[in-house]
Amino acid sequence: MRVTYLSNRTLVGSKYAWWSGNARFIELSGKFLGAHIAHASLMMLWAGSMSLFELSHYVKEKPLYEQGFILLPHLSTLAYGTGPGGEISDVYAFFVIAVLHVISSGILSLGGLYHSIFGPEKLEETSFGAIFAFQWQDRFRVTSILGAHLISLGLAALLLFIKASFFGGLYDTSASGGGDVRLIKESCVTLNPFVLGRYLLRAPFGSEGWIISINNLEDLVGGHYWVGLICLTGGLWHIQTRPYSIVVRSFTWSGEAYLAYSLSALSLLGFIAAVFSWYNNTAYPSEFYGPTGPEASQAQSFTFLVRDQKLGVKIASSQGPTALPKYLMRSPTGEIIFGGETMRFWSMQGQWVEPLRTSYGLDIQKIQSDIQTWQERRAAEYMTHAPLGSLNSVGGVATEVNSVNYVSPRSWLTSSHWVLAYFILVGHWWHAGRSRASSLSSERGLSRTYEPLLFMRPID
Repeated sequence: MRVTYLSNRTLVGSKYAWWSGNARFIELSGKFLGAHIAHASLMMLWAGSMSLFELSHYVKEKPLYEQGFILLPHLSTLAYGTGPGGEISDVYAFFVIAVLHVISSGILSLGGLYHSIFGPEKLEETSFGAIFAFQWQDRFRVTSILGAHLISLGLAALLLFIKASFFGGLYDTSASGGGDVRLIKESCVTLNPFVLGRYLLRAPFGSEGWIISINNLEDLVGGHYWVGLICLTGGLWHIQTRPYSIVVRSFTWSGEAYLAYSLSALSLLGFIAAVFSWYNNTAYPSEFYGPTGPEASQAQSFTFLVRDQKLGVKIASSQGPTALPKYLMRSPTGEIIFGGETMRFWSMQGQWVEPLRTSYGLDIQKIQSDIQTWQERRAAEYMTHAPLGSLNSVGGVATEVNSVNYVSPRSWLTSSHWVLAYFILVGHWWHAGRSRASSLSSERGLSRTYEPLLFMRPID
């Protein structure tokens, strides 16, 4: 196996361009730690300050999704300040959480500044920091760092399980009466690996939906429980063991290779999050994030059905201009579904319409006698807030005539995650190719003779 010598991993010998700022830290583990802590500080600062910004613009009379918020809906989903029907009853918890993030950001920034400017350049040269020191090709230390990260992820997943089951619960959009906060009892949490494993084995297309098709909090919380245990077990395994020879031969062991691996994981998570936030209304309740596209389309059919039924129209037998059923029709598998253009979304699951369904689809008797006023209000609200960036009819939703001019948080989250995930994927391709070329000593690099950075004073 070809080894990259220390001289080739320094700033001068690495052949990185001047704008590759982290190339300065290739052999400086102390400075590398400072950069990571400073990065964590920036993320904390954004989360805290953006939450305060949204809170300062919060209007109680409007739903969160109409105000363009993306952070307060997350806090509301975690059952902070939330009441029945998704109504925000108290914003003090939002303020406390935001301020805690800002304070944490300040503490982390001090650590980042210390390790970037005043602290030791190399942790391995200090008595207390040597335990955290590493070399890029030290497989045992690198896999131990991987194990520490897995343990952190596992603890975070278990924290959600504990929050849902013992400390305040979560907001459940499927709770009776239009959604409410409830504790997910540990005796009810889905811990059967066969039930949870079926999500992983489903196709990602159509109504199958892979893990994005999850539609109840018991499965969601149970999944976090198992992910937490698996991450903890994997973390302890990687800390205690050395990689097998087949693993050593399969991977490239360099700083840039690790960056490429990390970017690939981030890209995958970004694509999953994009689709999750667009289609799923259990982890992303529509009361906070706005309706999904299929949900808004079904809501329009439901709203017009309710209106015309009150006017005396026979909804079970009325036909539209194309001789197809206007209000209700049969799905390809025989269930009774909403008619019209919205029939394409017949498998949509919306908690406001599920009480009207039975095993054979929509129940005509329930539609005629058991529609609640909260269902009518919610459907009318969702119909006019479709997450579709269009000025004409899309998916059965007349977004020009009936809607409000706004951008749905689902559109923000989906678009940003998808675009960022794509660019991160490009970064993975770039760094993976370059790390592979570097391991083969076939890189050409850029001329470092007249590079401005080589003639600058050190930042400290």
